[in-house]
Amino acid sequence: METGHGGEERIGFFTRVWQQRVKAPLSQFKSNVAQLPKKVKKIAQDDPRRVIHSLKVGLALTLVSLFYYFRPLYNGFGVSTMWAVLTVVVVFEYTVGATLGKGLNRTFATSLAGALAVGAHHLASLTGEKGEPILLGASVFLLAAAATFARFFPGIKARYDYGVVIFILTFSLVAVSGYRVDEIIELAHQRLSTIIIGGFTCVLIAIFVCPVWAGEDLQNLIAQNIEKLSCFLEGFGSEYFKEEEGETGDVSKEDKTCLQSYKSVLNTKASEEALANFARWEPSHGRFLFHHPWNLYLKIGSLARQCAYSIESLNAFVGSGTKAPKEFQQKIKAACTKMSSETGKALLELSSSMRTMTQPTSATEHVAKAKTAAANLKNSLKTDLLEIDLLEIVPAVNVASLLMEIVAQTEEIKEAIDELARVAKFKNPTFVTDRTPSLSRAAIKPLSDNMDGPHVVIDISGSTTSDSPENAKVSHEITRIRNVDA
Repeated sequence: METGHGGEERIGFFTRVWQQRVKAPLSQFKSNVAQLPKKVKKIAQDDPRRVIHSLKVGLALTLVSLFYYFRPLYNGFGVSTMWAVLTVVVVFEYTVGATLGKGLNRTFATSLAGALAVGAHHLASLTGEKGEPILLGASVFLLAAAATFARFFPGIKARYDYGVVIFILTFSLVAVSGYRVDEIIELAHQRLSTIIIGGFTCVLIAIFVCPVWAGEDLQNLIAQNIEKLSCFLEGFGSEYFKEEEGETGDVSKEDKTCLQSYKSVLNTKASEEALANFARWEPSHGRFLFHHPWNLYLKIGSLARQCAYSIESLNAFVGSGTKAPKEFQQKIKAACTKMSSETGKALLELSSSMRTMTQPTSATEHVAKAKTAAANLKNSLKTDLLEIDLLEIVPAVNVASLLMEIVAQTEEIKEAIDELARVAKFKNPTFVTDRTPSLSRAAIKPLSDNMDGPHVVIDISGSTTSDSPENAKVSHEITRIRNVDA
Protein backbone atom coordinates (compact mmCIF):
# COMPACT_ATOMS: atom_id res chain seq x y z
CA MET A 1 0.00 0.00 0.00
CA GLU A 2 2.75 2.44 0.90
CA THR A 3 4.61 1.70 -2.33
CA GLY A 4 1.45 2.20 -4.33
CA HIS A 5 0.68 5.41 -2.52
CA GLY A 6 4.21 6.73 -3.16
CA GLY A 7 3.93 5.77 -6.83
CA GLU A 8 0.66 7.64 -7.16
CA GLU A 9 2.28 10.72 -5.61
CA ARG A 10 5.17 10.54 -8.08
CA ILE A 11 2.74 10.14 -10.99
CA GLY A 12 0.72 13.10 -9.73
CA PHE A 13 3.86 15.21 -9.39
CA PHE A 14 5.05 14.44 -12.92
CA THR A 15 1.54 15.09 -14.26
CA ARG A 16 1.46 18.53 -12.65
CA VAL A 17 4.94 19.32 -13.96
CA TRP A 18 3.89 18.24 -17.48
CA GLN A 19 0.73 20.32 -17.42
CA GLN A 20 2.21 23.45 -15.83
CA ARG A 21 5.75 23.53 -17.21
CA VAL A 22 5.37 21.90 -20.63
CA LYS A 23 1.80 21.61 -21.84
CA ALA A 24 0.61 25.08 -20.79
CA PRO A 25 3.60 26.95 -22.32
CA LEU A 26 3.24 24.93 -25.53
CA SER A 27 -0.45 25.81 -25.74
CA GLN A 28 0.35 29.48 -25.14
CA PHE A 29 3.07 29.38 -27.80
CA LYS A 30 0.68 27.83 -30.33
CA SER A 31 -1.91 30.49 -29.51
CA ASN A 32 0.63 33.28 -29.97
CA VAL A 33 1.77 31.85 -33.30
CA ALA A 34 -1.84 31.56 -34.48
CA GLN A 35 -2.56 35.18 -33.51
CA LEU A 36 0.63 36.55 -35.06
CA PRO A 37 -0.84 37.15 -38.56
CA LYS A 38 -3.74 39.10 -37.02
CA LYS A 39 -1.37 41.23 -34.98
CA VAL A 40 0.80 41.93 -38.02
CA LYS A 41 -2.26 42.87 -40.06
CA LYS A 42 -3.56 45.16 -37.33
CA ILE A 43 -0.23 46.98 -36.92
CA ALA A 44 0.00 47.48 -40.68
CA GLN A 45 -3.60 48.70 -40.93
CA ASP A 46 -3.23 51.11 -38.01
CA ASP A 47 -0.46 52.94 -39.84
CA PRO A 48 0.57 51.69 -43.31
CA ARG A 49 3.61 53.97 -43.12
CA ARG A 50 5.19 51.40 -40.80
CA VAL A 51 5.37 48.91 -43.65
CA ILE A 52 6.90 51.53 -45.92
CA HIS A 53 9.45 52.48 -43.26
CA SER A 54 10.53 48.85 -42.92
CA LEU A 55 11.07 48.65 -46.67
CA LYS A 56 13.04 51.91 -46.65
CA VAL A 57 15.41 50.59 -43.99
CA GLY A 58 15.94 47.41 -46.01
CA LEU A 59 16.67 49.50 -49.12
CA ALA A 60 19.20 51.67 -47.28
CA LEU A 61 21.04 48.64 -45.88
CA THR A 62 21.12 47.02 -49.31
CA LEU A 63 22.65 50.11 -50.91
CA VAL A 64 25.43 50.57 -48.35
CA SER A 65 26.17 46.83 -48.41
CA LEU A 66 27.27 47.25 -52.03
CA PHE A 67 30.45 48.92 -50.74
CA TYR A 68 31.35 45.64 -49.08
CA TYR A 69 30.32 43.33 -51.92
CA PHE A 70 32.10 45.09 -54.81
CA ARG A 71 35.86 44.78 -54.79
CA PRO A 72 36.67 48.29 -56.15
CA LEU A 73 34.54 49.91 -53.46
CA TYR A 74 35.89 47.60 -50.77
CA ASN A 75 39.48 48.38 -51.71
CA GLY A 76 38.79 52.07 -51.20
CA PHE A 77 37.40 51.71 -47.67
CA GLY A 78 38.43 48.29 -46.45
CA VAL A 79 36.89 46.88 -43.29
CA SER A 80 35.69 50.37 -42.36
CA THR A 81 32.83 49.77 -44.81
CA MET A 82 30.98 48.06 -41.97
CA TRP A 83 30.69 51.46 -40.28
CA ALA A 84 28.32 52.51 -43.06
CA VAL A 85 26.11 49.51 -42.35
CA LEU A 86 26.23 50.23 -38.63
CA THR A 87 25.36 53.89 -39.28
CA VAL A 88 22.22 52.93 -41.22
CA VAL A 89 21.07 50.61 -38.44
CA VAL A 90 21.42 53.20 -35.67
CA VAL A 91 20.56 56.37 -37.62
CA PHE A 92 17.51 55.49 -39.73
CA GLU A 93 14.46 56.50 -37.73
CA TYR A 94 10.73 56.64 -38.44
CA THR A 95 10.50 60.36 -39.17
CA VAL A 96 12.62 62.61 -41.37
CA GLY A 97 13.48 64.88 -38.43
CA ALA A 98 14.71 62.04 -36.24
CA THR A 99 16.80 60.57 -39.07
CA LEU A 100 18.26 63.94 -40.04
CA GLY A 101 18.99 64.83 -36.42
CA LYS A 102 20.78 61.57 -35.75
CA GLY A 103 22.64 61.69 -39.05
CA LEU A 104 23.94 65.23 -38.51
CA ASN A 105 24.78 64.51 -34.88
CA ARG A 106 26.76 61.43 -35.86
CA THR A 107 28.57 63.16 -38.74
CA PHE A 108 29.59 66.29 -36.84
CA ALA A 109 30.50 64.37 -33.69
CA THR A 110 32.63 61.93 -35.68
CA SER A 111 34.38 64.75 -37.55
CA LEU A 112 35.14 66.73 -34.40
CA ALA A 113 36.18 63.70 -32.37
CA GLY A 114 38.36 62.38 -35.19
CA ALA A 115 40.13 65.72 -35.60
CA LEU A 116 40.74 66.05 -31.86
CA ALA A 117 41.95 62.45 -31.63
CA VAL A 118 44.45 62.98 -34.44
CA GLY A 119 45.67 66.18 -32.79
CA ALA A 120 45.96 64.49 -29.40
CA HIS A 121 47.88 61.62 -30.95
CA HIS A 122 50.25 64.02 -32.66
CA LEU A 123 50.91 65.97 -29.47
CA ALA A 124 51.36 62.76 -27.48
CA SER A 125 53.90 61.44 -29.99
CA LEU A 126 56.09 64.49 -29.32
CA THR A 127 56.50 63.48 -25.68
CA GLY A 128 58.31 60.28 -26.52
CA GLU A 129 57.50 56.62 -26.10
CA LYS A 130 57.01 56.84 -22.34
CA GLY A 131 54.99 60.01 -22.24
CA GLU A 132 52.68 59.19 -25.19
CA PRO A 133 50.32 56.72 -23.41
CA ILE A 134 50.13 59.01 -20.36
CA LEU A 135 49.10 62.02 -22.43
CA LEU A 136 46.64 60.00 -24.50
CA GLY A 137 45.08 58.56 -21.36
CA ALA A 138 44.79 62.01 -19.81
CA SER A 139 43.14 63.43 -22.95
CA VAL A 140 40.62 60.59 -23.07
CA PHE A 141 39.82 61.11 -19.38
CA LEU A 142 39.34 64.88 -19.63
CA LEU A 143 37.30 64.95 -22.85
CA ALA A 144 35.12 61.99 -21.85
CA ALA A 145 34.41 63.51 -18.43
CA ALA A 146 33.65 66.96 -19.91
CA ALA A 147 31.41 65.56 -22.64
CA THR A 148 29.53 63.35 -20.19
CA PHE A 149 28.90 66.32 -17.89
CA ALA A 150 27.64 68.33 -20.88
CA ARG A 151 24.88 65.76 -21.35
CA PHE A 152 23.24 67.03 -18.16
CA PHE A 153 22.49 70.43 -19.76
CA PRO A 154 18.80 70.40 -20.82
CA GLY A 155 19.44 72.02 -24.21
CA ILE A 156 22.20 69.57 -25.09
CA LYS A 157 20.24 66.64 -23.67
CA ALA A 158 17.24 67.45 -25.85
CA ARG A 159 18.93 67.86 -29.23
CA TYR A 160 22.56 66.74 -29.11
CA ASP A 161 22.70 63.88 -26.64
CA TYR A 162 23.28 61.28 -29.34
CA GLY A 163 26.04 63.40 -30.86
CA VAL A 164 27.82 63.69 -27.51
CA VAL A 165 27.73 59.92 -27.07
CA ILE A 166 29.18 59.40 -30.55
CA PHE A 167 31.86 62.03 -29.81
CA ILE A 168 33.00 60.13 -26.71
CA LEU A 169 32.95 56.81 -28.56
CA THR A 170 34.81 58.05 -31.64
CA PHE A 171 37.46 60.00 -29.76
CA SER A 172 38.19 57.06 -27.50
CA LEU A 173 38.38 54.54 -30.36
CA VAL A 174 40.57 56.68 -32.61
CA ALA A 175 42.85 57.87 -29.82
CA VAL A 176 43.35 54.43 -28.32
CA SER A 177 43.60 52.50 -31.60
CA GLY A 178 45.94 55.14 -33.02
CA TYR A 179 48.50 54.19 -30.41
CA ARG A 180 49.05 50.86 -32.19
CA VAL A 181 48.27 51.98 -35.76
CA ASP A 182 50.70 54.13 -37.69
CA GLU A 183 48.25 55.41 -40.34
CA ILE A 184 45.90 57.06 -37.86
CA ILE A 185 44.85 59.77 -40.32
CA GLU A 186 43.86 57.16 -42.90
CA LEU A 187 41.94 55.25 -40.22
CA ALA A 188 40.02 58.37 -39.16
CA HIS A 189 39.36 59.30 -42.80
CA GLN A 190 37.93 55.89 -43.66
CA ARG A 191 35.62 55.80 -40.67
CA LEU A 192 34.40 59.35 -41.27
CA SER A 193 33.82 58.70 -44.97
CA THR A 194 31.81 55.53 -44.41
CA ILE A 195 29.75 57.17 -41.66
CA ILE A 196 28.96 60.10 -43.98
CA ILE A 197 27.98 57.67 -46.74
CA GLY A 198 25.66 55.74 -44.40
CA GLY A 199 24.10 58.88 -42.94
CA PHE A 200 23.67 60.52 -46.34
CA THR A 201 21.95 57.39 -47.68
CA CYS A 202 19.53 57.38 -44.75
CA VAL A 203 18.68 61.08 -45.12
CA LEU A 204 18.10 60.86 -48.88
CA ILE A 205 15.80 57.86 -48.62
CA ALA A 206 13.96 59.33 -45.62
CA ILE A 207 13.26 62.61 -47.45
CA PHE A 208 12.55 61.46 -50.99
CA VAL A 209 10.89 58.06 -50.47
CA CYS A 210 7.46 58.43 -48.85
CA PRO A 211 8.68 60.87 -46.16
CA VAL A 212 7.15 60.89 -42.68
CA TRP A 213 7.44 64.43 -41.32
CA ALA A 214 7.61 64.84 -37.55
CA GLY A 215 6.13 68.33 -37.84
CA GLU A 216 2.98 67.04 -39.51
CA ASP A 217 2.69 64.25 -36.96
CA LEU A 218 3.00 66.79 -34.12
CA GLN A 219 0.33 69.02 -35.62
CA ASN A 220 -2.03 66.11 -36.21
CA LEU A 221 -1.42 64.74 -32.71
CA ILE A 222 -2.33 68.01 -30.98
CA ALA A 223 -5.30 68.57 -33.29
CA GLN A 224 -6.50 65.05 -32.53
CA ASN A 225 -6.12 65.64 -28.80
CA ILE A 226 -8.22 68.80 -28.98
CA GLU A 227 -10.82 66.91 -31.00
CA LYS A 228 -11.01 64.25 -28.29
CA LEU A 229 -11.71 66.94 -25.69
CA SER A 230 -14.42 68.30 -27.96
CA CYS A 231 -15.94 64.84 -28.32
CA PHE A 232 -16.34 64.51 -24.55
CA LEU A 233 -17.73 67.99 -23.95
CA GLU A 234 -20.32 67.79 -26.72
CA GLY A 235 -21.76 64.63 -25.20
CA PHE A 236 -21.28 65.38 -21.51
CA GLY A 237 -24.28 67.66 -20.91
CA SER A 238 -26.96 65.33 -22.19
CA GLU A 239 -25.31 62.27 -20.63
CA TYR A 240 -24.88 63.81 -17.17
CA PHE A 241 -28.34 65.30 -16.85
CA LYS A 242 -29.93 62.18 -18.27
CA GLU A 243 -28.42 60.19 -15.43
CA GLU A 244 -29.28 62.79 -12.83
CA GLU A 245 -32.91 62.81 -13.93
CA GLY A 246 -33.08 59.05 -13.74
CA GLU A 247 -33.47 58.49 -17.45
CA THR A 248 -32.32 55.16 -18.77
CA GLY A 249 -31.31 54.08 -22.18
CA ASP A 250 -28.71 52.09 -23.99
CA VAL A 251 -25.52 54.02 -24.53
CA SER A 252 -23.87 53.02 -27.79
CA LYS A 253 -20.34 51.71 -27.82
CA GLU A 254 -19.24 54.73 -29.87
CA ASP A 255 -20.65 57.14 -27.28
CA LYS A 256 -18.80 55.36 -24.47
CA THR A 257 -15.58 55.41 -26.47
CA CYS A 258 -16.06 59.09 -27.24
CA LEU A 259 -16.60 59.95 -23.58
CA GLN A 260 -13.43 58.09 -22.59
CA SER A 261 -11.16 59.07 -25.50
CA TYR A 262 -9.87 62.17 -23.64
CA LYS A 263 -7.83 59.91 -21.32
CA SER A 264 -5.15 59.39 -23.97
CA VAL A 265 -4.52 63.16 -23.98
CA LEU A 266 -3.16 62.98 -20.43
CA ASN A 267 -0.09 60.98 -21.49
CA THR A 268 1.07 62.67 -24.69
CA LYS A 269 3.61 65.12 -23.26
CA ALA A 270 6.65 62.95 -24.01
CA SER A 271 5.47 62.26 -27.57
CA GLU A 272 4.82 65.95 -28.23
CA GLU A 273 8.23 67.02 -26.94
CA ALA A 274 10.00 64.31 -28.97
CA LEU A 275 8.16 65.24 -32.16
CA ALA A 276 8.84 68.95 -31.62
CA ASN A 277 12.55 68.18 -31.15
CA PHE A 278 12.63 66.13 -34.35
CA ALA A 279 10.61 68.74 -36.27
CA ARG A 280 13.27 71.40 -35.59
CA TRP A 281 15.75 69.35 -37.64
CA GLU A 282 13.52 69.06 -40.68
CA PRO A 283 14.01 71.20 -43.78
CA SER A 284 11.32 73.49 -45.12
CA HIS A 285 8.47 71.51 -46.65
CA GLY A 286 4.97 72.49 -47.60
CA ARG A 287 3.73 75.22 -45.29
CA PHE A 288 6.22 74.27 -42.58
CA LEU A 289 8.96 76.80 -43.24
CA PHE A 290 12.26 77.30 -41.45
CA HIS A 291 11.89 78.66 -37.90
CA HIS A 292 8.33 77.35 -37.69
CA PRO A 293 6.94 78.10 -34.18
CA TRP A 294 7.16 74.58 -32.78
CA ASN A 295 7.26 75.96 -29.22
CA LEU A 296 3.69 77.22 -29.69
CA TYR A 297 2.58 73.68 -30.50
CA LEU A 298 4.00 72.56 -27.17
CA LYS A 299 2.17 75.42 -25.46
CA ILE A 300 -1.13 74.39 -27.05
CA GLY A 301 -0.48 70.76 -26.11
CA SER A 302 0.14 71.77 -22.50
CA LEU A 303 -3.11 73.78 -22.39
CA ALA A 304 -4.98 70.83 -23.89
CA ARG A 305 -3.64 68.54 -21.16
CA GLN A 306 -4.74 71.02 -18.47
CA CYS A 307 -8.21 70.93 -19.98
CA ALA A 308 -8.06 67.13 -20.06
CA TYR A 309 -7.30 67.04 -16.33
CA SER A 310 -10.36 69.21 -15.68
CA ILE A 311 -12.40 66.85 -17.84
CA GLU A 312 -11.01 63.95 -15.82
CA SER A 313 -12.45 65.55 -12.67
CA LEU A 314 -15.70 66.27 -14.50
CA ASN A 315 -15.99 62.70 -15.71
CA ALA A 316 -15.95 61.49 -12.10
CA PHE A 317 -19.49 62.85 -11.72
CA VAL A 318 -20.85 60.78 -14.62
CA GLY A 319 -22.46 57.72 -13.12
CA SER A 320 -21.35 58.66 -9.60
CA GLY A 321 -24.84 58.15 -8.19
CA THR A 322 -24.86 61.45 -6.30
CA LYS A 323 -28.01 63.39 -7.14
CA ALA A 324 -28.97 66.96 -6.40
CA PRO A 325 -32.58 68.12 -5.99
CA LYS A 326 -34.46 68.05 -9.28
CA GLU A 327 -35.44 71.69 -8.99
CA PHE A 328 -31.81 72.73 -8.75
CA GLN A 329 -30.90 70.42 -11.62
CA GLN A 330 -33.47 72.10 -13.81
CA LYS A 331 -32.09 75.53 -12.94
CA ILE A 332 -28.52 74.72 -13.99
CA LYS A 333 -29.27 72.23 -16.77
CA ALA A 334 -29.66 74.73 -19.61
CA ALA A 335 -26.57 76.74 -18.71
CA CYS A 336 -24.36 73.69 -18.09
CA THR A 337 -25.51 72.02 -21.28
CA LYS A 338 -24.88 75.25 -23.16
CA MET A 339 -21.36 75.61 -21.74
CA SER A 340 -20.51 72.00 -22.50
CA SER A 341 -21.92 72.12 -26.02
CA GLU A 342 -20.41 75.47 -27.01
CA THR A 343 -16.94 74.66 -25.67
CA GLY A 344 -17.10 71.35 -27.54
CA LYS A 345 -17.98 73.14 -30.76
CA ALA A 346 -15.23 75.71 -30.21
CA LEU A 347 -12.62 73.00 -29.64
CA LEU A 348 -13.80 71.12 -32.72
CA GLU A 349 -13.42 74.28 -34.78
CA LEU A 350 -9.94 74.89 -33.34
CA SER A 351 -8.91 71.31 -34.09
CA SER A 352 -10.05 71.68 -37.69
CA SER A 353 -8.18 74.99 -37.91
CA MET A 354 -4.92 73.33 -36.87
CA ARG A 355 -5.35 70.42 -39.26
CA THR A 356 -6.03 72.65 -42.27
CA MET A 357 -3.72 75.48 -41.12
CA THR A 358 -6.48 78.06 -41.57
CA GLN A 359 -7.62 80.90 -39.35
CA PRO A 360 -10.32 79.78 -36.87
CA THR A 361 -13.57 81.53 -37.74
CA SER A 362 -16.48 80.52 -35.53
CA ALA A 363 -14.51 79.49 -32.43
CA THR A 364 -14.69 83.01 -31.00
CA GLU A 365 -18.47 83.00 -31.30
CA HIS A 366 -18.81 79.63 -29.55
CA VAL A 367 -16.49 80.70 -26.72
CA ALA A 368 -18.49 83.93 -26.29
CA LYS A 369 -21.72 81.97 -26.00
CA ALA A 370 -20.15 79.63 -23.44
CA LYS A 371 -18.86 82.61 -21.40
CA THR A 372 -22.32 84.19 -21.49
CA ALA A 373 -23.89 80.98 -20.22
CA ALA A 374 -21.25 80.77 -17.48
CA ALA A 375 -21.89 84.38 -16.41
CA ASN A 376 -25.64 83.83 -16.31
CA LEU A 377 -25.23 80.67 -14.27
CA LYS A 378 -22.88 82.41 -11.86
CA ASN A 379 -25.38 85.22 -11.29
CA SER A 380 -28.19 82.72 -10.85
CA LEU A 381 -26.24 80.71 -8.29
CA LYS A 382 -25.56 83.81 -6.17
CA THR A 383 -29.28 84.11 -5.40
CA ASP A 384 -30.28 80.45 -5.43
CA LEU A 385 -27.60 79.22 -3.03
CA LEU A 386 -29.15 81.25 -0.24
CA GLU A 387 -32.38 79.27 -0.45
CA ILE A 388 -31.05 75.70 -0.82
CA ASP A 389 -29.21 73.33 1.48
CA LEU A 390 -25.62 73.51 0.28
CA LEU A 391 -24.76 69.92 1.23
CA GLU A 392 -27.39 68.60 -1.18
CA ILE A 393 -26.15 70.52 -4.19
CA VAL A 394 -22.38 70.28 -3.73
CA PRO A 395 -21.87 67.72 -6.58
CA ALA A 396 -23.95 69.75 -9.03
CA VAL A 397 -22.16 72.96 -8.05
CA ASN A 398 -18.83 71.22 -8.60
CA VAL A 399 -19.96 70.21 -12.08
CA ALA A 400 -20.95 73.79 -12.86
CA SER A 401 -17.67 75.10 -11.46
CA LEU A 402 -15.60 72.66 -13.51
CA LEU A 403 -17.50 73.60 -16.65
CA MET A 404 -16.77 77.28 -15.99
CA GLU A 405 -13.10 76.39 -15.57
CA ILE A 406 -13.15 74.46 -18.85
CA VAL A 407 -14.69 77.49 -20.59
CA ALA A 408 -11.76 79.61 -19.41
CA GLN A 409 -9.27 76.94 -20.49
CA THR A 410 -10.93 76.71 -23.90
CA GLU A 411 -10.50 80.46 -24.29
CA GLU A 412 -6.78 80.08 -23.48
CA ILE A 413 -6.45 77.34 -26.10
CA LYS A 414 -8.20 79.58 -28.63
CA GLU A 415 -5.84 82.48 -27.88
CA ALA A 416 -2.80 80.21 -28.23
CA ILE A 417 -4.04 78.88 -31.57
CA ASP A 418 -4.78 82.46 -32.71
CA GLU A 419 -1.17 83.30 -31.89
CA LEU A 420 0.05 80.23 -33.76
CA ALA A 421 -2.11 81.17 -36.75
CA ARG A 422 -0.64 84.66 -36.78
CA VAL A 423 3.01 83.63 -36.37
CA ALA A 424 2.82 80.63 -38.73
CA LYS A 425 0.73 82.69 -41.19
CA PHE A 426 -2.23 80.37 -41.44
CA LYS A 427 -4.27 81.13 -44.51
CA ASN A 428 -7.70 82.72 -44.26
CA PRO A 429 -10.65 80.43 -44.92
CA THR A 430 -11.77 80.96 -48.50
CA PHE A 431 -15.41 81.53 -49.22
CA VAL A 432 -15.23 81.22 -52.99
CA THR A 433 -18.46 82.11 -54.73
CA ASP A 434 -18.09 79.52 -57.46
CA ARG A 435 -18.02 76.81 -54.79
CA THR A 436 -21.20 78.05 -53.15
CA PRO A 437 -24.16 75.80 -53.85
CA SER A 438 -25.97 77.25 -56.83
CA LEU A 439 -29.52 78.45 -56.53
CA SER A 440 -29.95 77.87 -60.25
CA ARG A 441 -30.41 74.18 -59.52
CA ALA A 442 -32.63 74.67 -56.52
CA ALA A 443 -35.50 72.28 -56.41
CA ILE A 444 -38.47 73.78 -54.53
CA LYS A 445 -40.50 70.91 -53.11
CA PRO A 446 -43.71 71.23 -51.08
CA LEU A 447 -43.87 69.34 -47.82
CA SER A 448 -46.71 67.08 -46.79
CA ASP A 449 -50.18 68.62 -46.69
CA ASN A 450 -50.80 67.79 -43.03
CA MET A 451 -48.41 70.54 -41.84
CA ASP A 452 -49.75 73.86 -40.66
CA GLY A 453 -49.51 76.55 -43.30
CA PRO A 454 -47.67 76.46 -46.63
CA HIS A 455 -44.06 75.26 -46.40
CA VAL A 456 -41.42 74.53 -48.99
CA VAL A 457 -38.08 72.71 -49.04
CA ILE A 458 -35.37 74.29 -51.18
CA ASP A 459 -32.88 71.66 -52.33
CA ILE A 460 -29.68 73.51 -53.32
CA SER A 461 -26.85 71.98 -55.34
CA GLY A 462 -24.55 72.97 -58.15
CA SER A 463 -21.51 75.09 -58.68
CA THR A 464 -22.40 78.29 -60.54
CA THR A 465 -21.71 81.69 -59.05
CA SER A 466 -24.17 83.28 -56.68
CA ASP A 467 -24.60 86.40 -58.83
CA SER A 468 -25.55 84.57 -62.02
CA PRO A 469 -28.79 85.41 -63.86
CA GLU A 470 -30.19 82.00 -62.99
CA ASN A 471 -29.66 82.68 -59.29
CA ALA A 472 -31.37 86.04 -59.56
CA LYS A 473 -34.34 84.37 -61.19
CA VAL A 474 -34.61 81.72 -58.49
CA SER A 475 -34.11 84.32 -55.74
CA HIS A 476 -37.04 86.24 -57.20
CA GLU A 477 -39.10 83.04 -57.14
CA ILE A 478 -38.18 82.40 -53.47
CA THR A 479 -39.19 85.97 -52.56
CA ARG A 480 -42.52 85.48 -54.31
CA ILE A 481 -43.13 82.25 -52.38
CA ARG A 482 -42.33 83.96 -49.10
CA ASN A 483 -44.78 86.74 -49.91
CA VAL A 484 -47.46 84.16 -50.58
CA ASP A 485 -46.65 82.43 -47.31
CA ALA A 486 -46.94 85.75 -45.43
